Amino acid sequence: MAESTTHQRPLMGWDKPELDLSSAQWQSSSRGLGDVQIAFVEGFIAMRNSGSPQSPSLIFTPAEWGAFVSGAREGEFDLT
Repeated sequence: MAESTTHQRPLMGWDKPELDLSSAQWQSSSRGLGDVQIAFVEGFIAMRNSGSPQSPSLIFTPAEWGAFVSGAREGEFDLT
């Protein structure tokens, strides 16, 4: 089976830079009991799956992060 590489173009309106997360200091959620890790990099918040750290990370602006956390607190997101 031949290897293939997929190149994705940024989405329309995507105004976030390509962040270098290689030296990010990741913090576990839920006091180390959760599956999510976050890092603060260049004014953005990156979130990744701690069980699969090589997978792509989600990048949030501070406003997006605030909305995400607020929604999670209200039960809008299932973080389990």
